[in-house]
Amino acid sequence: MHLKRWITGLAVLPFLFLLISKGGAFLFAIVIVIICILALWEYFQIVFHAKGGAHQGAIPVVGYITGCGIIWAAYISSFEMIVGLIILNLIVCALISLSKFKTDSSVSEIITKQVLGIVYIPLFLSCLILIRNGAGGETWIYFLLFIVFCGDVGAYHCGSYFGRHKLCPAVSPGKTIEGSIGGLATNLVVGALFKHFFLPLLPWGLSLLFFIATGVAGQVGDLFESQLKRVGNIKDSGALLPGHGGILDRSDALLFAAPVAYCFKEYIL
Repeated sequence: MHLKRWITGLAVLPFLFLLISKGGAFLFAIVIVIICILALWEYFQIVFHAKGGAHQGAIPVVGYITGCGIIWAAYISSFEMIVGLIILNLIVCALISLSKFKTDSSVSEIITKQVLGIVYIPLFLSCLILIRNGAGGETWIYFLLFIVFCGDVGAYHCGSYFGRHKLCPAVSPGKTIEGSIGGLATNLVVGALFKHFFLPLLPWGLSLLFFIATGVAGQVGDLFESQLKRVGNIKDSGALLPGHGGILDRSDALLFAAPVAYCFKEYIL
């Protein structure tokens, strides 16, 4: 499994480099749309695991459409459209629920989980589009990916070799406090090196805060997805990426880290 993780990761790296450096903003947005659809599919399978075919119903379909719309709205930098789509999504789902409530009183729960999915996946992914389309976007996307993914590797190895104390056993028994600290230390080291060589004008104090905040957000995102999977009683969100699981398994930390990075980039640093 460990070897598969490395092989998959190394195979994806050239694709990521070409996408970010050579693909342009439009192709980047298209790839994010594809990731959004796949991640939503996995999410709906997790949260509707106990309800059979509920993940294929009308309300999830509205979610796919809304998700794609949110990514497009971020691409054209329309914050008003993003808010409008989230509002419209809930209104449409409420209308659909009126005809279903008589035969399925749990339809309100389906709406709640769908709306959570819209915030969790397309809204958070839209922050990657906003970062990519902003000033120095390519560099900042690399910055974020290096911090998050290297932090994940650091946490995994520190937890494997030094882990003794459970971090959150009710959610993820395998994660340890030592692994978490190792991940944050890796966030700091990798972030500091990247900042020194590629973004030297950023202030050090706020940059260190950014590294820590991004690392903590990534770990929370990882645990949040683990919590969803535990409720859904499944091990992995999918099997698309050998050694990693599904798209949601690989992007769970990034989903939570992206909004933090966007806020720091635009309003703090």
